[in-house]
Amino acid sequence: MPGSGAGGHVGWCWRARAEMDFEAVGKCSALHLKPAGLSLQYGTAGFRTKAEQLDHVMYRMGLLAVLRSKQTKSTIGVMVTASHNPEEDNGVKLVDPLGEMLNPSWEEYATHLANAEEHEVQSVLAEICQKEAVNLHQQASVFIGRDTRPSSEKLSQSVIDGICALQGQYHDYGLLTTPQLHYMVCCQNTQGRYGKATLEGYYNKLSKAFVELIKQASNSGDSQRCLKVDCANGIGALKLKEMEHNLPQQLSIHIYNDGSKEKLNHLCGADFVKVHQKPPLGLEMKPNERCCSFDGDADRIVYYYTDAAGHFHLIDGDKIATLISIFLKESLVKVGQKLMMGVVQTAYANGNSTRYLEETMKVPVHCVKTGVKHLHHKAQEFDIGVYFEANGHGTVLFSKAAEEKIRHLAKEGKDNQKREAAKMFENTIDLINQTVGDAISDMLVIEAILALKGLTVQEWDDIYTDLPNRQLKVKVADRRVIDTADAERCAISPPGLQEKIDDLVKKYRLSRAFVRPSGTEDVVRVYAEADTQENADALAHEVSLAVYQLAGGVGEPPQPVS
Repeated sequence: MPGSGAGGHVGWCWRARAEMDFEAVGKCSALHLKPAGLSLQYGTAGFRTKAEQLDHVMYRMGLLAVLRSKQTKSTIGVMVTASHNPEEDNGVKLVDPLGEMLNPSWEEYATHLANAEEHEVQSVLAEICQKEAVNLHQQASVFIGRDTRPSSEKLSQSVIDGICALQGQYHDYGLLTTPQLHYMVCCQNTQGRYGKATLEGYYNKLSKAFVELIKQASNSGDSQRCLKVDCANGIGALKLKEMEHNLPQQLSIHIYNDGSKEKLNHLCGADFVKVHQKPPLGLEMKPNERCCSFDGDADRIVYYYTDAAGHFHLIDGDKIATLISIFLKESLVKVGQKLMMGVVQTAYANGNSTRYLEETMKVPVHCVKTGVKHLHHKAQEFDIGVYFEANGHGTVLFSKAAEEKIRHLAKEGKDNQKREAAKMFENTIDLINQTVGDAISDMLVIEAILALKGLTVQEWDDIYTDLPNRQLKVKVADRRVIDTADAERCAISPPGLQEKIDDLVKKYRLSRAFVRPSGTEDVVRVYAEADTQENADALAHEVSLAVYQLAGGVGEPPQPVS
């Protein structure tokens, strides 16, 4: 159960009876009414929409978190955030016992409960309890975190109302990055084996590992260690500032878009930089300076720089995964261990990143459906599973057996060189937030690897060259007409669409293309890559026209990329 000293506020919501108080749920529910006609789906990002429409959802997710906690006999997390969405939006996601995303069967319960009419809420809760054999006498514990949006504090209180209606205990950490909440939940449920469930515990664990790693780096000058960080005017700025005093002077961090002037995610942040392929507002770049951007809740990161000619270079999740994979494979050689390592990507991964990993590095690459939960699940199959989406969301997972082996070698290894290499490997493990993609943790991992390998940002970028690519979207009457297979790389409906895409791809060198329906709106997303930007743009446009013609496009037909 949550103890004091972890920061934030601990709440105790005891009532006279231990069984579910349906009357209390009903009374409180009347204070959090559902807007008429609103229907929401719990997806990879939880629920997201305009903040003013979410009060009832937050209350009901407080209820659901209590049931999940009772069922798992563990602490559950509730994070109030809409990540890279505009400031006017908000959202909520639940965190399972080991810091992972909510179990898919409970995602369905979340959707059912959020969309239930007022008079149905109690019966939906009773149905969940029956299906999942929830022991209502079991105590419940919920950790809550929120981002910096103006609406987040009030919506967090709605979550607390739901927890209290079912007599749960809660610990409100207040302002946290999303990965920090995942970390806290994991620490709590592993009885501190993963770390201390406090912000100071998080900062200390990461900074200690980082300091130990860069002790081994040869001095390559102050400029190598200077980093400009765009924090999307979000929570990442606050938490990075809190952590700065823990970090060594060798790393000089300059924070931009700290939330003091502009709106969250407005013309800045990882998503803006990735989509628009240009620097964020408010960050001036000199040639060859290392820069990176977090997203609004600090679980994504992308790097970038401009060259001497003024050209912008994006270093996205694919190149981050490659850099980390190179380092980990080299580390395995140094410790003399043959652990099974794999990289997990989605169809959006650049084709040249896949070729480099498979052909040059000889590391197996697996493609899964879009969505972090799919990558995380697949990465768990390896001793060392590296996964990153191209958008910069990702991490590394180490199997329990692999981690124990490395820690044993670091402590008991007979060969001095291998023991020292194992200690470095151990620090790398401690620096990585394995619960979820974490911009702060990933940034420190990247900075440590660049320092240890003596790489400039240009040398990192030059490991392989991305194939030119283009992403477009086509408005359709109903996105459900598109059905896909083979990790979304093949369209199996509507009839004739995949055959048309295959014919178009044959026209261009080093080309591929795929389409997939959006998870939130009636649009179809198109991805194409080819040997030149002109060909990638032409292929993307032709595939967009095929989607428009065969999948019920609405409005004006897609225009050529300008």
